Amino acid sequence: MLRAAFEKEKMKFSRYTFLIAAIYGLLALAPQYFLEAKTGRDFPPAITHPEYYYGFTGVALAWQIAFLIISREPARYRPMMIPAMFEKFSFGIAAIVLFWQNRLPAMMLGAGILDLILGALFVAAFLKTKERREA
Repeated sequence: MLRAAFEKEKMKFSRYTFLIAAIYGLLALAPQYFLEAKTGRDFPPAITHPEYYYGFTGVALAWQIAFLIISREPARYRPMMIPAMFEKFSFGIAAIVLFWQNRLPAMMLGAGILDLILGALFVAAFLKTKERREA
């Protein structure tokens, strides 16, 4: 009985981790569809390849939907946590490197560090979530 309660708590951690990441990501990324010109003004030079800008935004939003799906049944979607970790670590590490090269503003470094924190939470969720066994 105690073990079942402990397993339920571990699953709850995974659910909330991915749900919070998804909500944060949706709130941060969806407005980007309407901010191309402002982004170009605030962070010159202007965007010269909008296909990359909108392509990134679309792919990033797709991952937020994946995080929502994972949050519903973490054990079932546990294998998807691996590319989710990559999604978070790839930006976080790139942000640090670009900041060290003076190619990224501090505000974006903050976003990269937040992604590293979420990536670490995704690792914890992966480790806490047992694989689903088919009967």
